[in-house]
Amino acid sequence: MRVVISKRGAKPAVAVTGMGAVTALGGDAFSSWKRVLEGSDGTRPVDLFETEGCRCRSAAQAAIPLLPSRTSAELRRLPRTSRFAIPAAWEALAQADLLIANGQAKLPQIPLCLATTEGGMEFGERFLEEILAGRKGRLRWVGRYQPEQQAIDLQRCFGLCGRSVVIANSCSSGADALGYAAQLIWSGEAACVLAGGFEALAETVFVGFDSLRILTTERCAPFDRGRSGLLLGEGAGFLVLESLEHALSRRARPLCLLTGYGQATDRYHLTQPSPDGGALCQAMESALAQAKLPREAVGYLNAHGTGTSLNDEAEARAYSRFFGAGWQTPRMSSTKAMIGHALGAAGAIEAVFSVLALSTGQLPPQWNTPDPLPEVEQALVRPLESSRPLNHTMSVNVGFGGSNAALLFSRYD
Repeated sequence: MRVVISKRGAKPAVAVTGMGAVTALGGDAFSSWKRVLEGSDGTRPVDLFETEGCRCRSAAQAAIPLLPSRTSAELRRLPRTSRFAIPAAWEALAQADLLIANGQAKLPQIPLCLATTEGGMEFGERFLEEILAGRKGRLRWVGRYQPEQQAIDLQRCFGLCGRSVVIANSCSSGADALGYAAQLIWSGEAACVLAGGFEALAETVFVGFDSLRILTTERCAPFDRGRSGLLLGEGAGFLVLESLEHALSRRARPLCLLTGYGQATDRYHLTQPSPDGGALCQAMESALAQAKLPREAVGYLNAHGTGTSLNDEAEARAYSRFFGAGWQTPRMSSTKAMIGHALGAAGAIEAVFSVLALSTGQLPPQWNTPDPLPEVEQALVRPLESSRPLNHTMSVNVGFGGSNAALLFSRYD
């Protein structure tokens, strides 16, 4: 597929020029991707806070990558979310050739579009624990609790200037942040944007999900008839998005194009997706319409696939409705089986995996699903499935409150 730069006055093409990720399987995008393909499981006992009394006591807990340019005092001031976000953003900016020797940004203006649902919640929890224990809580913990602080951490670390937007739209937040960034470029408001999501395990969120009894005590098995719940995860994912014209003018190498973004809300229930999957179909249709592509053009679909009873049933029904009964294309899998559900970061991390599938032709298998739901059985990627040329991949996310988002990535030659 040959891509031509948009003519003056036309909507500019959006190029992906850099990507980075931190997950329970690795401190960078490529090691995480390699281990997903191998079927490595990121599940481990949670040791960040006390889980006694919880039904589930495990999660896809990530190791914090080293930040050699930071002093120990500086690291203590950074919440866990920032310590995931900074290395993932550094990887993306470095791949895009947007950093000079001292780690500062080359461009005078790089806006931020970020996603999270928790922000620096660990600091808020720590402050409350101090107060309840009768000790004086440290006010700096409260000051760094809000998610705009992580935006400031990123700006200070890389010397970034420009607007910053934080999107907290439940589990579709990461995809929505990328979609919003693309819209800034399509509208001509920005030439280059750093976009992504970050999330860290927090006691309040973990216990809340456990009380809903939707966390699995077994292996996470998306789209399996015997699935028993989701696996919480953490980490960060970032993409550098810029207009194709801007990227080529500075001799950057586009990894692919972000050609479509769709968003729809079903308004069915606060925590349950609409059983018919209608809003998810609308989001996918909008993304394809924006790219002016038919449904059969999608070669691989990174599904939301949480492993919960209601979500997977609704998703499977939506895909069957959208792509047709017994569909086999696109090939499909949910990588949450290995890295867990990173909530606000999920859409960004899974977008990174979708770009990697597009660039390598490798398909991440659907692990832990020996007895798949019939609506998706023929489409699920199986272990040892051979790689194949891909022209378009899609990543979708479904969130509480009925939020649905779809991103479409296309090959650039």
